[in-house]
Amino acid sequence: MLYRILKIIIGIGIRFYYKEIKVKNKQFLEHNGPMIIIANHPNSMMDGWIIAQACSQPIHFLAKGTFFNSPLKRKFLSSLNMIPINRKVDQKTNGVNNEDSFDACYKVLEADKTLVIFPEGNSILERQLRELRTGTARIALEAENRNGGKLNLKIVPLGLFYSKAEKFRSSVMVNIEQGLFTADYLNDYNENHSIAAKKLTEKFRIHLERVLLTTESSEQEKLIDAIFEIIRDVKQSKNVEENTQLLHSIKDKLEEIQLIQPYLVEEIQNLVKAIHWQSEKLEIKTEFLSKRFKSKRFLTQLFVSSLITLLGLPVFIFGLIQSIIPYQLTSFLMPKLVKNVEYYAPIAILLGLVFYPLNYLAFLHFIGDYFAFNIFLKIAYFIAMPVTGMLAFQFVQYLKSTSFKWKYFFQIANQNEALKELRKLQFDLKKIMLP
Repeated sequence: MLYRILKIIIGIGIRFYYKEIKVKNKQFLEHNGPMIIIANHPNSMMDGWIIAQACSQPIHFLAKGTFFNSPLKRKFLSSLNMIPINRKVDQKTNGVNNEDSFDACYKVLEADKTLVIFPEGNSILERQLRELRTGTARIALEAENRNGGKLNLKIVPLGLFYSKAEKFRSSVMVNIEQGLFTADYLNDYNENHSIAAKKLTEKFRIHLERVLLTTESSEQEKLIDAIFEIIRDVKQSKNVEENTQLLHSIKDKLEEIQLIQPYLVEEIQNLVKAIHWQSEKLEIKTEFLSKRFKSKRFLTQLFVSSLITLLGLPVFIFGLIQSIIPYQLTSFLMPKLVKNVEYYAPIAILLGLVFYPLNYLAFLHFIGDYFAFNIFLKIAYFIAMPVTGMLAFQFVQYLKSTSFKWKYFFQIANQNEALKELRKLQFDLKKIMLP
């Protein structure tokens, strides 16, 4: 019961925090039997929450034992379907026994339920797929073995991609693969437990790499992201799936260049540096570089932007007044509470789920009583506060984007030579990276 209630509440927070959550191949999460979902682990608690939202059925999680370091925490987290495990990298937690945890996993699977495990073990915000622990394979193989190969246990690989994991109103891509069945590896397990677990873990890696945008190093990841920001233009869809496809094509092209024309990598890096330096100097965004200046269209857009600004200003002021206190309070507390970027988004959501409702209730109490609102006006006012708060945020983003756009157009109109050079640099990079 507590799991379902918190899933709804957390789900609301996630939907407000991320502007798009795309789940691809969700049908592979449907299985008439037990299932283990294996996933990469870039964004701490958020990863489990996103997977829970993608699954219609309740899910159980294998979590590190350090979370369960008191009887109260053990009771609370267990009620949320979390199973503790002592990892080798952590100190052993009192009250957590791995044998009991493995038995709990077996019981979950034997009851035809779903278990989520992150085989990387720890959470780091990067796109490199780290070394996978063999524990997931051991649990799966032993569960199938205990049931004579008739458990019908399915392992489903799931890839999580965050456009900007810690950023408010960024996007998430959940990519799911058809998966594999543990019974196919049972003969190997009966011959040698350790070798079979390593063999299955390697299969996990192969399957996870199919649903992930992986990189070889943090340097490669930064270069791919930098190229992506430069060669995509404002006309392109901001759909997270299409953007992920573009990132994949950039990665594939870089790897091809590294293999066939390695000398070009340095040229690409120099182009990226030059474009960044020039765009910062001109104070424009590279995504606008493909736009052409047309005086009639420019005047039309200028009129529309001015009208939107004029009409949106009252909504912005109203939303700002209602939401500025929890926003500033969250911004003040986050650096004090969060040291690692992997925890930024989940902690921000938890704080928001507390501060914003309390803030809105306080406004409702004082404003509603002062103006003697009836029940219908109170409901309308309460609904209007978060809606206009979100619109106020979008309004600020719109103004920022518009200011960059007008700077760009004015520089085109003035035939800025530095801008012409910048556009040529972008063209050269596109020529190398795009087919």
